[in-house]
Parts: sequence; C-alpha cells; structure tokens
Amino acid sequence: MPADETNLKTMLEIWNTPDADKRREMADATMEHNVHFVDPRHNIIGREPFLKMVADTRAAFPTAAYRRNSPIETQNNFCRYHWAIDIDGKRAMDGFDVAEVNDAGKVVKVIGFFGRLDPES
Repeated sequence: MPADETNLKTMLEIWNTPDADKRREMADATMEHNVHFVDPRHNIIGREPFLKMVADTRAAFPTAAYRRNSPIETQNNFCRYHWAIDIDGKRAMDGFDVAEVNDAGKVVKVIGFFGRLDPES
C-alpha cells in the first residue's frame, strides 16, 4: 500500500483509538506537525489541536466508530474518499474528505465535508 494510503488509513484510525499516547504516536507518524484540518465545525492547524479535537469528540461520543467506506482516489498529492461514523451500530453521519499529502505521503491538509455529495437528478 502506498505511504499516502497507509497514512490516511491510520489518520482515520486515530479517531477509533482510545489511548491518547497511541493517538499521539499515530499522528506523529502520519501527519505533518502543521497539519491543517477543516470541517464544518473546525478550522485548526497543528497536530496538538487535532489531537485535542479527537479527544473532545471521543469524550462527547465515546461509542462512535469511524471508517472509510470508499477507495482512496489520488492524483498529484491530493486524495479523496468517503467515510462514515456509526454510533452503537447505527449510522450517525456520512461524509467525505479531500486531503493533501506531501511527497513522502504525510498528511498536510484535510478538508472534510459532512453528508454525501449525490449526483444532480
């Protein structure tokens, strides 16, 4: 598996990891120190703010399970993929990310969107 796919997979797994030290280790290995994370509720820069956001979200939704539910499509260091969040076995949210990775495959930026982008009818 290419480094960018491995790192994006690990970044998503951070949300499912209960141990804060393990989350930090995973973030250090997969994300640039100044990673930029944006979604409808956040606009943060840096691994530390990212890890705090994950910890706060895990505290608010302790049974949430995060997973990618599409292949990762990559072109010119940009990636896109769909994800889902289930809480107690029920779908809570769908979404998709557009991410940027550097030449080594480390995550530089993630732009997250909530909901599915369905084709126009």
